[in-house]
Amino acid sequence: MQSRNLGAGGTGVAGLVLGSLIFAGWGIGNASAETPTPLTDFQSLTQSWDKKLPGASRFTVLSDFGGAAVRDNETGLVWEQSPETKTVNWLNARFQCTSRKIGGRMGWRLPSVHKLASLVDPSVSPGPTLPAGHPFANVQAAHYWSASSFAGKPTHAWNVGFVMGMVHDIKVTESHNVWCVRGENTADAY
Repeated sequence: MQSRNLGAGGTGVAGLVLGSLIFAGWGIGNASAETPTPLTDFQSLTQSWDKKLPGASRFTVLSDFGGAAVRDNETGLVWEQSPETKTVNWLNARFQCTSRKIGGRMGWRLPSVHKLASLVDPSVSPGPTLPAGHPFANVQAAHYWSASSFAGKPTHAWNVGFVMGMVHDIKVTESHNVWCVRGENTADAY
């Protein structure tokens, strides 16, 4: 029985298929004739944690939500525009976001500590420590619950303080503010 070498010098089935696809316009030869243009519609941006947008273009109040939600164009997350000022414990905070209907939409949740802290502008003091030009209302210079539990202490969860822009672990039985979010969920959120 003879063996055939289909290595780098052989044609083989894979080479024929690849060559056919390129010839038919499916591969390298199918470059778009359109010239790329910079995105100006932030609604089409995906979550991009590598960008730092100026205050005026960072946030978009969403008319599809009746103005009750704000898209953070820097992270791709959608936040409630005016969080409630009532404080609750950690378990109730999780329930509150899960059952909340904002702008006629369900699907809200308590954010992870990282996503909540992404709203903090550390150059602002005293709080609320939000970027200049933000469109939020009712945000208190106070502590807000995150969905992230504190691994070292099962009776604690992470909390973001919009007083000085710091992150803390707090007992889950204490009452603090709640700010709900929509968007990509992470493993540490629930």
